[in-house]
Amino acid sequence: MTLKSSFATLTGKASYFVLSNFFNGGSSYPGKIAYKIDPDILGSLGKNYDLIIVTGTNGKTLTTSLINKMLVQKYDDVLTNPTGSNMIQGIVTSFITHRKKSDKPLAVLEVDEANVEIICRYIKPKYFVLTNIFRDQMDRYGEIYTTYQKILNGIKLAPEATIIANGDAAIFSSKELPNKIVYYGFSDKGFENTDIKAPTNTDGVLCPKCNHILHYHNISYANLGSYFCPNCGFERNKLDYEVTDISMLLPNKTKFEIDGNQFEMNIGGKYNVYNALAAYAVASELGISQKQISKAFSYDEKVFGRQETIRVGEKDVNIILVKNPVGLNQVIETILSDDSDYSLAFLLNANYADGIDTSWIWDANFEDFDYDKIPLVITGGKRLKDVTYRFKIAGLDMNKNRQTVEIEDFVKEIPNVPTKKLYVLATYTAMMSLRRTLSDQGYIKTKKK
Repeated sequence: MTLKSSFATLTGKASYFVLSNFFNGGSSYPGKIAYKIDPDILGSLGKNYDLIIVTGTNGKTLTTSLINKMLVQKYDDVLTNPTGSNMIQGIVTSFITHRKKSDKPLAVLEVDEANVEIICRYIKPKYFVLTNIFRDQMDRYGEIYTTYQKILNGIKLAPEATIIANGDAAIFSSKELPNKIVYYGFSDKGFENTDIKAPTNTDGVLCPKCNHILHYHNISYANLGSYFCPNCGFERNKLDYEVTDISMLLPNKTKFEIDGNQFEMNIGGKYNVYNALAAYAVASELGISQKQISKAFSYDEKVFGRQETIRVGEKDVNIILVKNPVGLNQVIETILSDDSDYSLAFLLNANYADGIDTSWIWDANFEDFDYDKIPLVITGGKRLKDVTYRFKIAGLDMNKNRQTVEIEDFVKEIPNVPTKKLYVLATYTAMMSLRRTLSDQGYIKTKKK
């Protein structure tokens, strides 16, 4: 390690100590300081790590968490970034604060799509895990093909790495690569002769070979499924790992089968079954046993801001990160499967980390909510007026609406919610602000490293 890197690391560790112990923070700022002092610090910090990069539009945080839970049962030195701070500064922080226990530790890192290339300049990953690509923060990423190119720019720097990709996403089969590729997806057994198209307004449904509209034998959601092109013959690759059955889909529990093996997870949503499948594929490639995989799935610990339930007085506050139409639609579908009484909140910000364009809320299915059943909808965040109007157009009786601009005011409203359960849908910076406020007020017990 160079003198500059040593000084940058020491400064980063000192700032982390102060922020984590006195301000309940420190997930990215220490790395930002260290990276500014030494832009090449990652090369020194990441030396000798076997790196697994998890990237894509949705599902990175849960997939990373599940992979970590599986790997720590076999390996005693695994670094990860559990808060979802996935840009260069957050990743540098993760390395700075990790206490090495071996000469060859593992690093399982969620990485923002636009940051894959810069990470790969300094550390050559052993594995890339690709979850999906949907339209998301178009001010940052552009169209899905631009987003994928950002990821490819990093993959091209590590041609020896194995790619573990969602085989149900046609875009991941659109380019010829020298890497070994392992595919996972949902089985189409029993649907082999079915011929359907994706719903109107679905992105990513053009054949990457001839631009004809793709057809499907079956669709899990959005553009994911067993696709084929009737014009040129392009079709889904053979799957190495596949979900063969889903027997239960509830807001807080899922039962599913992968390659004939039965598993349970204490989290809901079909989209999360994909995350489980991706983690299963990684663990299987690394020799983790079925028993160890099953144990990892059974943990009741919720992931940071992703269907995370926090007790606030007498209320159960379920925080769910939302950031694009596809993800929000899946969240809505999951909430609709809840037969109990609940209220709803939506906190919409438009900061850089959220995406400054909030027009995406108009492509999500707000109309699907059962507003007769929901007694209260709280709207808040910096773009309060936008999301309030979206609910109004979707059919919400505005007498059921309360509006709070500041997070502190929103938290004060929680005890007055008429139901025991409150679903809070929040964009990234709103979610972080809410968790920080709840932590400051003692509702979240911060775990120290």
